[in-house]
Amino acid sequence: MLKGRPADDASMEPPTGDAGIYARESSYLDRYVQLGEAGDRIISLSFPSQPEDDVSEDHALLDRIDEYLQGVEDDFTDVTVGLTVPTDQRTVLEAVREIPYGEDASVAQVARMTPDLDDDDEDDLAQVRESLAANPVPLLIPDHRVRDGPSAAPPPVEQKLRAIEGL
Repeated sequence: MLKGRPADDASMEPPTGDAGIYARESSYLDRYVQLGEAGDRIISLSFPSQPEDDVSEDHALLDRIDEYLQGVEDDFTDVTVGLTVPTDQRTVLEAVREIPYGEDASVAQVARMTPDLDDDDEDDLAQVRESLAANPVPLLIPDHRVRDGPSAAPPPVEQKLRAIEGL
């Protein structure tokens, strides 16, 4: 794999500071990559078969995602995400964001990584699964790295993301 930008790369273009929806077609995924931005935060990322109306293709993060889809290693940890989910889901998703590029974890491991969750408690394991399914920014919070949990990305996209990282 090619090495991507370091997380502290000063050349990273900042978010536009505007609210907007951006989308670009990916031939590798056979669908679009669409992101929503509010201020300096990415608040949504999805993989629709058709983008919303009146979207722009010009966004630095879409450029980085294109590179990632071509095999350039990027963990996207420097991208500011605005999570609009309940606190219990937020803590799980923050733990998932710590799973390194090219590595995976189980639902039980994610529970162990999450404060106040017990990997022997079925309710806590269900909370991890529910949080993964509700992830508003798959790829930026890499739920595809949780091998036995659901992903917010469509299954064909999840499998392609896993393949890129050798999982």
